Amino acid sequence: MWNEKKQNQTPPVDHGQVSLIIFILGLGTLLPWNFFMTASQYFNERLMVSPHNVTSNSTSGSTTKNYNYDSWMALLSQLPLLLFTLLNSFLYQWVRERIRVAFSMIAIFLLFSLTACLVRVEMLPDTFFNVTMATIWFINSFSAVLQGSLFGVVGLFPPRYSTLFMSGQGLAGIFAAIAMLCSILSNAEKSSAALGYFITPCVATLGTLFCYLLLPHLDFARFYLNRSQSVEVGTKQELLSSTDKKLLDKEKEAEESQERSSVLAVFKKIWLMALCVTCVFAITLSVFPVITVRVQTVYKENTAWNKVFTCVCCFIVFNVMDLVGRSAPSIGQWPSKDSRLFPVAVFSRLIFIPLLMLCNVKDSKVVIFSHDVAFVVIMSLFSFSNGYLASLCMSYAPQFVRFKDCETAGTLMTFFLVLGLAVGASFSFLLGILV
Repeated sequence: MWNEKKQNQTPPVDHGQVSLIIFILGLGTLLPWNFFMTASQYFNERLMVSPHNVTSNSTSGSTTKNYNYDSWMALLSQLPLLLFTLLNSFLYQWVRERIRVAFSMIAIFLLFSLTACLVRVEMLPDTFFNVTMATIWFINSFSAVLQGSLFGVVGLFPPRYSTLFMSGQGLAGIFAAIAMLCSILSNAEKSSAALGYFITPCVATLGTLFCYLLLPHLDFARFYLNRSQSVEVGTKQELLSSTDKKLLDKEKEAEESQERSSVLAVFKKIWLMALCVTCVFAITLSVFPVITVRVQTVYKENTAWNKVFTCVCCFIVFNVMDLVGRSAPSIGQWPSKDSRLFPVAVFSRLIFIPLLMLCNVKDSKVVIFSHDVAFVVIMSLFSFSNGYLASLCMSYAPQFVRFKDCETAGTLMTFFLVLGLAVGASFSFLLGILV
């Protein structure tokens, strides 16, 4: 058992518990976005007017109405994420982090539960659409507060834990993609499949909350969470990576002031990383999924493959390679945070926009990369670079500030991450018209 004095001198060893919890916390933050995005087919089918739910004064049982679910879902997901992430950048100064995180997780659990219950409730399309859009707005509002708060917490740990957190976020996409594939291949009745689909994030959210409450009770986590009270540490060289040692040395020299810097002062130190993470996600969301879901297989005569092509080659390939990219910085980090090549690598991802638009997109007039293999290769590089560069941005940013400002830096980086998502989602409307 580590006594208080020894705890202040030598970091305890993480035997994997904290790493696993950080990974699970990352997974929990992106469940809302991924599960609503991949359930597009379910929501669009519920919103189709059928003879059963047409009002008595309707003139035709075949009346249909285009609710444009996907566009509204993207808009009403990114707006609250942007607004509440910005609010959280200041909220952390007045509301304790534990209250923000626990309250947000409970709210997300209740909203997922409501969505699961509505699977069995027959509703008019207009009513169902309004309830669903309200749910999406509120669940992403709480998700923004949760994500910003947890990024701030993770920023208190060594840089490799930011990479683990980002990897967990990547796994959320894989969960949703596999759930969608199971739904497509399942022989179960549609409402039963949908109910199981939405129960999954309910259980996962409860598990995430349990992991968060367990975190402060682990010696390794408690050491870093309490560093703001005691920063005098003696480091055992064999317990820390070279990156961690540099970080701790920097912290020893920087702890002259016991007060946190202002948000503006922190931003001035991390503005380049903030710009880079915004660019990474703006490029990604401008074509994924609005363009990528429209890419078709050249083997249309193969009914089974044609049925799962989009799920496998778009969602699963993207999320798997994104997770690989998010995990890669734990093996090696290049370019370094001070290298001029880093922003060059970020902005070079613009090349993926025309590359994906030139794939076998439905109704496209110009197709150069028609084969399925070409699309998979481009998607793999596209998603890997997204995860890798985003993970580097989030782990580099806290290294530019004092230890006491790491939470502020993490929260600000989350805001710019969401800003990139919002910019990309907005730009996707234009690209969708151009293809």
